[in-house]
Amino acid sequence: MGLVRRKKVSAEFSMASLTDIIFLLLIFFMLTSNFVGIRPFDLPESDSKTVAANSLFVTIEKSGTYTFNNKEIGFSGIERSMRREVSVMENKDNATVTIVAEKGVPFDKVTEIMEMAAKLKMKAIIATQPRS
Repeated sequence: MGLVRRKKVSAEFSMASLTDIIFLLLIFFMLTSNFVGIRPFDLPESDSKTVAANSLFVTIEKSGTYTFNNKEIGFSGIERSMRREVSVMENKDNATVTIVAEKGVPFDKVTEIMEMAAKLKMKAIIATQPRS
């Protein structure tokens, strides 16, 4: 009596090696990729003549001087002044900060003012110098 051997090929696919390869590829791409960062750039000039309702003004000069509602103020006092002005406003939902930045001001400074406005749940508008 002889034993009959079956010569049947298994159609199954081993996923163990595939997950290892995917994991190694993931690590490779994470280590070799460049992380995207916002680089400072000069604020553009604008042709726009749009007039928006505004409540508060923050002016940033190239020299680093900050002005809040036409009063010179240090950077550390801007958020406190914004909070105080918003607390006395009647229509707090439509509170808007207009950021007037001189050409050549790094965008990081504008972003910091925008983040302050976002913390206070205010809208922020960036105003730039008009084109000549």
